[in-house]
Amino acid sequence: MSDVTIDRTRAPERLASPSGGRPLDGRLGLDVPRETWPTAPELKRLEACGYNWVQLHLPPVELLADPVSARRYADCLRAVLAPTGLRVVLHAPDALALSRGAEHERAFGGMLDCAAAVGARIVVCHVGRHPLAGDAEDAHAERQLAAEEEALARCAERVEQAGLTLGLENLAPAYPIPTARREPAHSPLFVRDLVRRIGSPAVGIAFDIGHAHVTAQLDGFALADALAAVADEIVLFHLHDNLGVRRGPGTPPGIMPLKLDLHMPPGRGTVPWRGLAPLLRAHPAPLLMEIAPGHRPDPLRLATVSAELLTRG
Repeated sequence: MSDVTIDRTRAPERLASPSGGRPLDGRLGLDVPRETWPTAPELKRLEACGYNWVQLHLPPVELLADPVSARRYADCLRAVLAPTGLRVVLHAPDALALSRGAEHERAFGGMLDCAAAVGARIVVCHVGRHPLAGDAEDAHAERQLAAEEEALARCAERVEQAGLTLGLENLAPAYPIPTARREPAHSPLFVRDLVRRIGSPAVGIAFDIGHAHVTAQLDGFALADALAAVADEIVLFHLHDNLGVRRGPGTPPGIMPLKLDLHMPPGRGTVPWRGLAPLLRAHPAPLLMEIAPGHRPDPLRLATVSAELLTRG
């Protein structure tokens, strides 16, 4: 085993932000876009720009379920991370759903193995992707949700034993859709209640601010109220901006028409950052930005502007 391997397999550290210093010290992170492979110099530059966390996306379910493929992916990821001191979040493939049987459970195990191999702290999964359509499909969706919850409860012990934290993410529709096609995961309260029923100290919420901004407007409640209602279960924040649920004519230049989930830099949309800033500063969870490639500014500028937004409110 090489020194590189040894370095990336050290025991996980606590997730809490360090005491003293500025409010965001140690908490700011950035997502590496899906289908993008980072280089060691790029990751070192993120450190130099003030980021302490990085989120990387895992390969498809079929590959995670195959031990040889999962091990190869982890080895390559460990090598590129080795020169850095970045704390790592791994994001599961969107298609991973524990209600879908043995292959998906094997993929979940492959995700935990990858996380352990690279010294990751947090893994993020989507849940509650079975829309309740208000018709005969409801019974099937309810069975799927129950199966998913049972499997998550069963897998929570493996997460604890691995010394990891599992963040279940609240989602949002990418485009306007009929209310009947909304998914349970579009409600932060659904994710909170699922976490509470599982009852594991290793399972919490990956609270996505941009998604919650959209669903708060769709459902008619304040984003700050949604955050406060789930704050005790949050283990990670995903930060990005959008224009909310815009119904009027016209779209700003460079913005995809109709799309709700835009993943713009903080401050470019209508998320009320000034009001949220005190809540975010008071919470110890990492603040990880998920910015779409088409909207992504220079990493240093992104870190500087975002830190200013989050510390001045």
